[in-house]
Amino acid sequence: MSRVGRLPVTVPAGVEVKIIEHLVEVKGPKGKLSREIHPEMQISQEDGKLYIKRPSDEKEHRALHGLTRSLVQNMVDGVEKGFSKTLELVGVGYRAAMQGKKLVLTVGYSNQVEVEPLEGIEFEVPATNKIIVKGIDKEQVGSMAAQIRSIREPEPYKGKGIRYENEAIRRKAGKAGIKGA
Repeated sequence: MSRVGRLPVTVPAGVEVKIIEHLVEVKGPKGKLSREIHPEMQISQEDGKLYIKRPSDEKEHRALHGLTRSLVQNMVDGVEKGFSKTLELVGVGYRAAMQGKKLVLTVGYSNQVEVEPLEGIEFEVPATNKIIVKGIDKEQVGSMAAQIRSIREPEPYKGKGIRYENEAIRRKAGKAGIKGA
């Protein structure tokens, strides 16, 4: 049996879960999320916990078992606490600023780059070289952070660009130089 799939999802106080056939709706203090799950996976709710069951031990069902459980867990965590990803800008003159709800980046292009947040996503700029992407949907937060990072990915020679916090950039040596002409 799947190690991840067999773990129950604990529903904390203040979070409400509705299961309508193959649709799971989770409502909590931060907002509301809903997701359609695979029709072969069964979800049952008992004693404030959610249990995901699979119909057989086929490879596809084993994979879906753990996936379904993780998706439901992320929904519950999202409406309770929310998710965030932190990005850092590394480079001379690289900076971020807020303009209303838009994020404005100065990252070495001739023009500034404006990023509109997806619905349910918000940006925070605690320092000119730091961006925090927040939201209740883990998938959207990760996608938005990846989209911002792709504007100016870190390059391997000087490490300039937009990177995730604590991301290790593989650095390359520059030109070797000419020895004895």
